[in-house]
Amino acid sequence: MIKGADLSSLLEVERRGGLFRDGGEPLDALDILSRYGIDWVRLRLWNDPFDENGNDYGGGVCDLAAVLTLAGRAKRAGMKWLLDIQYSDFWTDPGCQTLPKAWRGLDEQALENAVYQYTRDVLRSCQTAGAPPDMVQVGNELTGGLLWPTGQVPNWKNICRYLMAGVRAVREEAPQAPVVIHLDHGGKNPLYRHWFDNYFAQGGECDIIGLSFYPCWHGKMEGLAANMNDLALRYGKDLVVIEAGTAFTAESYAAHEGLDEAGRKGPTAGADMAERLEYPMTLQGQTAYIQDLADCIRAVPAGRGKGFFWWEPCWLPVPGSSWAKKSGWEYIGKAGPEGNEWANQTLFDFDGNALPAMAAIRDL
Repeated sequence: MIKGADLSSLLEVERRGGLFRDGGEPLDALDILSRYGIDWVRLRLWNDPFDENGNDYGGGVCDLAAVLTLAGRAKRAGMKWLLDIQYSDFWTDPGCQTLPKAWRGLDEQALENAVYQYTRDVLRSCQTAGAPPDMVQVGNELTGGLLWPTGQVPNWKNICRYLMAGVRAVREEAPQAPVVIHLDHGGKNPLYRHWFDNYFAQGGECDIIGLSFYPCWHGKMEGLAANMNDLALRYGKDLVVIEAGTAFTAESYAAHEGLDEAGRKGPTAGADMAERLEYPMTLQGQTAYIQDLADCIRAVPAGRGKGFFWWEPCWLPVPGSSWAKKSGWEYIGKAGPEGNEWANQTLFDFDGNALPAMAAIRDL
């Protein structure tokens, strides 16, 4: 089973003073993760996460230089890595698929060419750096499509042509790497059927169907299980929970001793959600989620369940490491405060100490 971790914000956390410990012993975060059997790293890539004045957008500043640095560290630690190409300059998800600045004004044919060339160039850079990816994700949480507006659902023709441009580049430049197509809301079987029926009908392809599953948004584990079981039989594809996670506490990091509360966001998964969650926001609840998730993956028919990636287990609440800075909010055309709203869904406490959930992952 793949036991993975998305470490896209790790460099920023380290730059801002974040430290990691296991049993009180200070260690490199990757050494701690490896100690507990985590053997894959996932890294998101943004095209150009800086404004015209060179101010970064936040969110880990996931440009190619950062990705290659972390990919090299993962390789040296004996880990494999998944490249998550998001085809935007900042966050992409079901509600946001913003065109990269350099691609604005391009027509459909030019966008298809841009996806192909960009993917090809990135993969060649990985090869040159001695860190070719072991898996490649083309697009991120593509439930609403990509490269809006021309690639927005229900424009399946453009969605497929853009994604297949990326797939072609992977096949040519990194033939060893299986290709992932990834949606959110892993418990919604009608969503997945509708999306992949249309994608495959347009000639789309992939090796792995990726799912996100967070109890705070995506319901109960039984929904994920039913969806994965159906997808395995319907499409004959391998399945990976590309983004997994749940909270170990309902406490806001902003209330934690020594942290500045001014202008910071509270946790995405907060106390207001606790009553409706299947897994309590406790150390025990986080551990139970991991165990049940592994059981769900193992039970997928024909051995098609291949593993999971915990999303941002090392994103400690250090001052200056923010989900989005002002420049980032402006890029996506929204407004919001700075801060790390994910700190209660990591695999380390607010002080960087490894949580009991690590042992649960080790013992799967």
